[in-house]
Amino acid sequence: MTAPAPAGSSNVSAIRDLLTPEAVRARCGEIFARGLEDSLLGFRVDLDRMEDATTRVVAEIRTHYPALDVPFHSRWRHFEFDGTSLWQKRVQQAGLTGATRTAVAGDLAIISVLLDAGASADWTYLDAETGLCLGRSEGLALASLRLFEAGTLSAKAEDPLRADASALKALTADQLGDAFQAGPDNPLVGLEQRAGLLQRLGSAVEDRPEIFGRIGSARPGNLLATLADLPAGQSAIQARDILIAVLDGLMPVWPSPIRIDGVPLGDVGRHAAIIRQDETNGIVPFHKLSQWLSYSLIEPLQQAGITVENLDGLTGLPEYRNGGLFVDTGVLTLKDPAAAAAAHDPADALIVEWRALTVCLLDRIAEDVRTALGRDAAQLPLASVLQGGTWAAGRRIAAEKRAGGPPPIMIKSDATVF
Repeated sequence: MTAPAPAGSSNVSAIRDLLTPEAVRARCGEIFARGLEDSLLGFRVDLDRMEDATTRVVAEIRTHYPALDVPFHSRWRHFEFDGTSLWQKRVQQAGLTGATRTAVAGDLAIISVLLDAGASADWTYLDAETGLCLGRSEGLALASLRLFEAGTLSAKAEDPLRADASALKALTADQLGDAFQAGPDNPLVGLEQRAGLLQRLGSAVEDRPEIFGRIGSARPGNLLATLADLPAGQSAIQARDILIAVLDGLMPVWPSPIRIDGVPLGDVGRHAAIIRQDETNGIVPFHKLSQWLSYSLIEPLQQAGITVENLDGLTGLPEYRNGGLFVDTGVLTLKDPAAAAAAHDPADALIVEWRALTVCLLDRIAEDVRTALGRDAAQLPLASVLQGGTWAAGRRIAAEKRAGGPPPIMIKSDATVF
């Protein structure tokens, strides 16, 4: 499977190459190589400090998963509280099975991941059913689950557990704000932008019936049926191909200031270390939320009987908990310590460096963690190291070092950073 680009473009091949996990690893790797040479502007890299980071990740895994049966880092983990999955509870209550369950899971995963970017530290969600009061990613997950269950995104009143293109396009910021309990005393960053993402999702789904259309319905979750429709003789799907399909079908959703021939490139940055003799010169792809969505689609595919191979074909996620782990353990240090006192735009070279270095360091720490635990990549894929794992260790050390646990470097967010 290859990523799309417009016919007639002089940069078709270059664009396609950028929309792959291989491009993420390769171009981030070029920045990492500069870091090892101490020729980056923003960071120094000290691999001797990896032992502390690894020890912390191993400790998290042994504490939370003593049998070392670590699940994937995906949106489904954020629906689990005190050993109970609110999603599985809803599946059982609704009697969802087979293809219906798969489509519903796809709908929920896609809308929930899209709504996940960057909640402010001041926002929380109080859940009436469980009494939980949560903020940040966990609160956004719970709020998105309740939004989905309420039928607000369904075009069929008798069938609330679905997200239809027409309902997504009609969603307003006021509706979303009410569902997420946002207001002057409970501010949620980027409310208009979040609603806009779901509106664009509806349009993207409606515009690609070959991907999202099934039995007269245009729904994001139908992407799973398209992925599961394997060619004759093929019994498995590669994890990388999930990402490429996500980038293909959902690229119009992403706010993409960097484009080539008018084609949006999604979550990419620019850095002088990336030198090419074409229009991709300087471009560093990350596709962080697209990759997290890809991780989140693996489990519904597996539950539908589809084998997903080469999970480590996807990369680690360059976000502030994973990246913060390496800064707080001293693997990465700022050349200008004063940079920690400012909030940075996601497009700043400093943030692009931080994210690229994080991608490469996650691959390294995964190997170190496996060695420490006596596991191989099949037993403990990168997706499980993230869950077990680097994200939890990053959050824990942030709380140890700073009141409230903010990241060591602040990134400005309007809830549309992908």
